[in-house]
Amino acid sequence: MSALIWLLRGILFVILLGLAIKNSGDVELRFFFDASWQTPLSLALLGALTIGVVLGLLALLPQLIRQRRNISTLKRQLAEREKSPAPDTPTHNIDQPSQSTIGI
Repeated sequence: MSALIWLLRGILFVILLGLAIKNSGDVELRFFFDASWQTPLSLALLGALTIGVVLGLLALLPQLIRQRRNISTLKRQLAEREKSPAPDTPTHNIDQPSQSTIGI
């Protein structure tokens, strides 16, 4: 199974490498204040993908921190419950019959 996954990764790499080679034409990226930058199309696409991944991870970061804090709080509460003695439960003596209020 592992060899199949590596084979698929290799095929995907070759396809993407071929795409990058075929689209090696320069593009001009224009920024604010008349700033521009000429770069190959594949590099511009890779940069856009990288920026998108970083922004997506930064957007998820507050929720991830909140979840980790909640998990640690719940683990601490669980540890405290396991350390505390069990609540007192009334024990019934099996040898003596229980007295009923409905009666004879």
